[in-house]
Amino acid sequence: MSQLSPQIDHLLRRAGFGASPADVETFRNMSPGAAVAHLVDYEARPDDVDARIGRMDHALVATRDLFSPDTDIEDARQRWMFRMIHTRRPLQEKMALFWHNHFATAYSKLAGDSGATQAAKMLAHKPGTLRGPQGQIELFRQYALGNYRNLLLQVARDPAMVLWLDGKTNTKAKPQENFGREVMELFTVGVGHYTEADVYAAARVFTGWNLRRSDGYRSDDINAYQEFVFNADQHDTDAKTFSFPIYSNSNRTIPARSESEGMQDGVDLITALAQHPETGRRLARKFWQFFISEIHAPDPAFVEGAAAVYRQSGTEIAPVVQYTLTSSWFDHPSMRYARYSWPPEFIVRAVKEVGWQDFSLDKVRAPLANMGMLLFEPPNVGGWALGSNWFSTGTALARTNFAAMLAASQKTSLAAALETTGTTPQAALAAMLERLTPAPFDPGPQQAMLSYLVAGGAWTGSEAQLNTRAAGLARLLVGSSEYQLV
Repeated sequence: MSQLSPQIDHLLRRAGFGASPADVETFRNMSPGAAVAHLVDYEARPDDVDARIGRMDHALVATRDLFSPDTDIEDARQRWMFRMIHTRRPLQEKMALFWHNHFATAYSKLAGDSGATQAAKMLAHKPGTLRGPQGQIELFRQYALGNYRNLLLQVARDPAMVLWLDGKTNTKAKPQENFGREVMELFTVGVGHYTEADVYAAARVFTGWNLRRSDGYRSDDINAYQEFVFNADQHDTDAKTFSFPIYSNSNRTIPARSESEGMQDGVDLITALAQHPETGRRLARKFWQFFISEIHAPDPAFVEGAAAVYRQSGTEIAPVVQYTLTSSWFDHPSMRYARYSWPPEFIVRAVKEVGWQDFSLDKVRAPLANMGMLLFEPPNVGGWALGSNWFSTGTALARTNFAAMLAASQKTSLAAALETTGTTPQAALAAMLERLTPAPFDPGPQQAMLSYLVAGGAWTGSEAQLNTRAAGLARLLVGSSEYQLV
């Protein structure tokens, strides 16, 4: 694998999941600006990744029976990991992962209410052969870089979210506050920019935003489904007043409306929240942490600049991400390797760089859980604890164990790659560092890896030595603390 420029390597780790050999060929001759445009304009690339599941030159999937990622959550996890590894649209999958944490929704609660099949379908169904609305993750792919106000409206009507935040029981006799609270606290303006009275008013706004089941509904029927419904007779028709403006004339009160017109209350509130100045700033800070750095605090100038782009674009996300990835902050050398990789990012990058020949993605499910981020199972509505919180004795061990398993599975191809380049220990290490791209090592650890290569005798580059040392070196590099940074 030929090395890309440091700027492109950095970009692909942050706006994608690292570089596979195919990615190297795609981006080899691109300028950083052209590479950003290529990533952001992903609609110009085919979304053919699901059609490649099962190809022997790709990572493998395994299942107990027929592979059914629309209705089996374990298969859905494998499909998502496959997509992260092999997609031609890495930024789309990266943003889907971002929104999955931002709008955290857990399979276990859905399954407890509706059963395993329906819970998986609400989260992962890709419409095509089965009946029913698309799953939540498909919604995040659809709106990955789309309009945030429109995404919020779709999330408010998403069956998984309605069930997750108890919207199906939100009636005018007993307003349910969960979604009304979280749409302000977590999805838009954040703590300190709304009141408890606003929470109750928001609960009333969304009364009647419920679910209905398909005809002949059975929880184990793959063609059964639940979908959003506005029950007009369950909507609170009285006026609702907030502590912040709802309309452009600064009016803070949603007027009384008839039952049949009541759904407009929610549209008005979501529009106001999406356009609120603090929503743009909050998203800007989250994008700083996701794309630029968790180690360095967000620069106020970046926050205001990104929020201005968000506001001026009418809450479009693509211009904000483009602004972020082309900013001087993103490209500054001090921001490289200044973010901790999420478990799926760590695994996908390792697979793309080490290799996937005959490697089954069924093997990553337990490691993901052990590292603290089982897809579709956030710990609570606030999502996962990010940054250095990913690392404890147990989760760090899970990462090193995965590194050992992956490297061992690619032993033959790793050895073959060093046959011509690993003429000396120094050359072997340089070739592997070019392939795996960890953060720069201090002299001490680098010398320790050279010592590992010659342990037990002088370096000869023999087949037997390469078969032992190439995989071992990859294991050490992927399991190192330097590789946990992106």
